[in-house]
Amino acid sequence: MWDLYIGQWIGVGVITLISLFIATRGLQHFWTTRNRRRGRKRFRHQRERLEARFFDLASATGKPRGLRWVDVDFEDAVCFAVDREKNQLLALVGVTIGFEAIEGGGMEEVQAVGNLRAATAIFHLEGKWWSTNGRVLFNLEPIEALSRLDGVMDRVAD
Repeated sequence: MWDLYIGQWIGVGVITLISLFIATRGLQHFWTTRNRRRGRKRFRHQRERLEARFFDLASATGKPRGLRWVDVDFEDAVCFAVDREKNQLLALVGVTIGFEAIEGGGMEEVQAVGNLRAATAIFHLEGKWWSTNGRVLFNLEPIEALSRLDGVMDRVAD
């Protein structure tokens, strides 16, 4: 008789654990989706500040060597992704960059210096605030960057 009761309690315990696991996963998905949605909204509100910060940081890197950053034109479209390692929301924005040669930098005679360059600017969410370290992926549009960095980041559905 006790065996029957013990068996029932074990069954109830197993069902309870499974239910808790499913509920926890559902809540985790809900909060993740909610936070990503809020992050995308915050990006739109903070974008002007971010673009100015990006230009300051990227132009200070000294890359490409021998060139000075003159202008960055940001596309309107934003592609959101998640950094797999840090589980951090990223924003990838297509940019067109204009350069000029720096005197004595060895690029004065290169005619292609004045050509505009396509690239992708990367921004990352830290808590409630978006930030940038001036990271740019030259010669890649945001979708191409996602494809190339497939093992590093995953696209977030709109």
